[in-house]
Amino acid sequence: MKVQPMLKFFVCTFALFAFSACSYGSTSDGQIFTLYRNSMTDENMRIHVATFDASENEAYNRGNCEQAQLLFQNQPGVKTKFWCEKGRFKK
Repeated sequence: MKVQPMLKFFVCTFALFAFSACSYGSTSDGQIFTLYRNSMTDENMRIHVATFDASENEAYNRGNCEQAQLLFQNQPGVKTKFWCEKGRFKK
């Protein structure tokens, strides 16, 4: 079955929010991961997509960030780059 690109986008977006169910403030910065993307017009730009700060552990947050990265990166037609970094959002 072929999934329509828009439906795939919504599935990826839902997955991102499901993965990022969090408890802000109770997780140490060493356990937090942030998903970024660049811009089609500026490959060095850092655009915040999501922060993974669930009160589980570092591996849990890193794994969810990396899964979201793959879901976004592998959508048909995506030309921007997605990546995860340890810690809260930094400009």
